Amino acid sequence: MSTSRQTTDSARRPSGPLLVRLCNWVGEAVLSLPALRRLAEAGYQLHLYGRGWAPALFEGTGWPVTVRGGGVTQATAQLRALRRTLSAAEPVPALLMTNSFASALETRLAGFAPSGFARECRGPLLCSAYPWPGIAQAGPGFATSGFAHAAEAYWQLASSFLGTEEGFPARLDWTPSETQRARALALLSRYGLDAGSFVVLCPFSGPDDREHQKVWPGFRELGAKLAASGASAVVCPGPGEQAVDAGAQAVCLPGVDLGVYGALFKLARSVVANDTGPGHLAAAAGARLVSVQGPQSSAVWRPIGPGVRLFQSALEWPSVDSVAAAALETFF
Repeated sequence: MSTSRQTTDSARRPSGPLLVRLCNWVGEAVLSLPALRRLAEAGYQLHLYGRGWAPALFEGTGWPVTVRGGGVTQATAQLRALRRTLSAAEPVPALLMTNSFASALETRLAGFAPSGFARECRGPLLCSAYPWPGIAQAGPGFATSGFAHAAEAYWQLASSFLGTEEGFPARLDWTPSETQRARALALLSRYGLDAGSFVVLCPFSGPDDREHQKVWPGFRELGAKLAASGASAVVCPGPGEQAVDAGAQAVCLPGVDLGVYGALFKLARSVVANDTGPGHLAAAAGARLVSVQGPQSSAVWRPIGPGVRLFQSALEWPSVDSVAAAALETFF
């Protein structure tokens, strides 16, 4: 893709409000950040619409976020009321980062003019339906065409919507709000931790990992090795993750929202994460991330960031010693 912008005859003249239906998973929402920033820089007044964790995740951007409530009927009513507050004109444009039929139906019924990829048979509901080239996969039996990385799909969606082409950035550049950073520092002070003295462990895999293919089995032993080396291990379990065992030595900080979580990543010596949403957040925050990918993990979902060190083998999990050494390195 060209690094210089090429304006087409169909290029939009951005202005006014734009509703953006966010992705349903934390990692995907993080990967969509460059596309969202590009839409804002083009001149649109973004209003985000997504799941309950979205306000904390995007607090640092200053973009307003509405949390989606209930099923299709309730969401449609909620969106209809939101449209009236955004503009007296009808319809208001909406860009769908999701690929579901329901997201197109809700926004269309609410009086928005939705655009998005033509997937899930929703093309007739979209004012602009863009072709989906797919995401490239590596390995026998997988397609080789499509986006090289999942983040490029969201970037291309913004390109199609704006009618322009621009090179995908090398960084995601997520930042917390000042309030979130202050809360992270206060939390460290409460537990006697100094910035740069601790390693955040993310031994969770998320609800989409139904076969537990993304859970590295070495976190408990890693916590012990870090403690023996004088580095504190910190875990921040979310809802339903409290039972995950990262070792008795780990400092547990439950109930931390995504914005404070990301701020802690930026203050940590390093982060060790499974193939999961917090790993993408750590990479986007510029943390030193040791990303432990399962043998079946796909390269199209690898974390993007300047401090990422990837551990993956098609045959076996990486050893605890190798991961511990990377987590304690002064520089990657």
